[in-house]
Amino acid sequence: MLHLKEEPAGRLTRDQLIHLTFPLLSDGAMGTMLHQKGVSFDACFDELNITNPSIVGEIHRDYIEAGSQIIQTNTFGANCYKLARFGLGNRVKEINTAGVDLARRVIQGTFKEILIAGDIGPLGVRLAPYGRVQPEEARLAFTEQISALLDAGVDLLLIETMTDLQETRLAVKVARSLNQTIPIIASMTFTRDDRTLLGDSPSIVARTLINEGADLTGVNCSGGPQQILRILRQMHAAIPNGKFSVMPNAGWPEQVGGRIMYAATPEYFGDYAVLFHQNGARIIGGCCGTTPEHISAMKKALSKAVPLESAEPFEVSEQEPEFSRKEEALAPTKFGAKISAGKFVTAVEMDPPRGLATQKLIAGASLLAEAGVDVINVADSPMARMRMSPWAVCSLIQQKVGIETVLHFPTRGRNLIRVQGDLLAAHALDVRNVFVVMGDPTSIGDYPDAMDNYDLVPSGLIKLIKQGFNTGIDHSGANIGQPTNFFVGCALNLTPNSPADEIKNLARKIKAGADFALTQPVFQPEAAREFINRIKNEMGEFNLPILGGVLPLANTRHANFLDQEVPGIIIPPSVLERMRKAGEKSSEEGVKIAVELIEELRPLINGAYIMPAFNRYDLVAEVVEAIKE
Repeated sequence: MLHLKEEPAGRLTRDQLIHLTFPLLSDGAMGTMLHQKGVSFDACFDELNITNPSIVGEIHRDYIEAGSQIIQTNTFGANCYKLARFGLGNRVKEINTAGVDLARRVIQGTFKEILIAGDIGPLGVRLAPYGRVQPEEARLAFTEQISALLDAGVDLLLIETMTDLQETRLAVKVARSLNQTIPIIASMTFTRDDRTLLGDSPSIVARTLINEGADLTGVNCSGGPQQILRILRQMHAAIPNGKFSVMPNAGWPEQVGGRIMYAATPEYFGDYAVLFHQNGARIIGGCCGTTPEHISAMKKALSKAVPLESAEPFEVSEQEPEFSRKEEALAPTKFGAKISAGKFVTAVEMDPPRGLATQKLIAGASLLAEAGVDVINVADSPMARMRMSPWAVCSLIQQKVGIETVLHFPTRGRNLIRVQGDLLAAHALDVRNVFVVMGDPTSIGDYPDAMDNYDLVPSGLIKLIKQGFNTGIDHSGANIGQPTNFFVGCALNLTPNSPADEIKNLARKIKAGADFALTQPVFQPEAAREFINRIKNEMGEFNLPILGGVLPLANTRHANFLDQEVPGIIIPPSVLERMRKAGEKSSEEGVKIAVELIEELRPLINGAYIMPAFNRYDLVAEVVEAIKE
């Protein structure tokens, strides 16, 4: 075992932590134990350092007696954002200091050499671009908490249960900037597919956090020991000479009689503790559901282990995640019902991922739903670049976020057989809002030699859906059984180069049965007003709902690019000048301009169709909240 000096702080150096040959045992889940002692999960656990220190101290003492060599302070949620939910946002330093002092007093009473780890959890808010909190705001929050822990004299810092790699990097960076010598452990939690909530792999997490300044990286919470071992091995493969921290849950939780229960026994943890050690773990503990008995069992098992012995092969069976499928419903979509009721709706466009990871997209969709967006539009291979099929993304968003989607459905690259099969697949997944468009030519994309043929133009596909599928027949007239219930949109350019041709095509789409129209980005509201008046004059009765396209400008360079290089977009000099004068606040100015455009167009349109630049969903959320006010 590592020999510890008698000084109360600084007893474990960074070099000692990195070169541990035998693991140190950390305590288990403070929250689980507090709940078992009758504290509600709705209470502020961190405040107990002040209001009920005896209950926290008793748990510390139990873990020490079980064999823990590291005690985590009861400060997991003691940052300004989480404490503010309990009206304690101005007591960050007090609560963190009390947590360290309490742990120290307990240790002194045991007459044992125990390390104090300053426990730092996630802020509990999403960082931009998937949330509203800017990196500098998060930096200040981490600085406040970590400074308090350092001033109180912790021996090391434990940054744990993090879900966002960028937030974790920021926390590590802040910690290292505040103290160059303090040992830092950075630990993230993973989903059942061995990825973080935002899609980062264990190998990327390990390399990133070590490069940022963490001394040990690892995994905690997540699933039980089996999954943790699998993730640990991936991290170890990425950094063969690295040392790691593991703190698994006691299996997956289940609710029994109103209580949260965990199945993994202490003996089971003991078996895995040896495997953790053999695969590079040098800090071993427990998370949700673990008790002092689990720590005791791991200590007993490790006492018999040989340092640095090689691991035996260990097979892990992996199961594919199961997705529930909703029963088909033929009632109007919520999006269609809102438009029919005359409500002003907001739609936001999102691009599918280039690979398998959908976590960041889901996080962005969650932010937009919280901001009040009515529907998410999922594009199909924009700019003819290969991406995940959009109906899968639509289904995932609807399942995981609970907000309806609009499926972009290009006719280009699809023959009649594929068009109809894809439509049935979308409807089976309860994706019933579709936006029919020609699609970008493959010549401009990643695969210029790919098939570019099509059997239907947009008006023809609209007719197939509205007059065919929605009546229960396919293109050949064969019965498909139950009719579909698609709500179909078409494309409209409010500032076209050829107004006559645009009106002619629009008339075909309306005749085919289009239910609504989405427009390209509008930066000239007066020109759009003149064109809509011309449509009404030439077509007579015109009541097709229109969602006006708005693209919030990110900065001056972005505005100039759109104006100079993107066909069909003309940005007035006055707007370009506003963006230039805004300087560092150009993104804020872009939001203001977008809101102003929507308000100018509001008498002419039935909703806003917002297209975020560079995945800046936080800016879109600001636009949506402003226009809803």
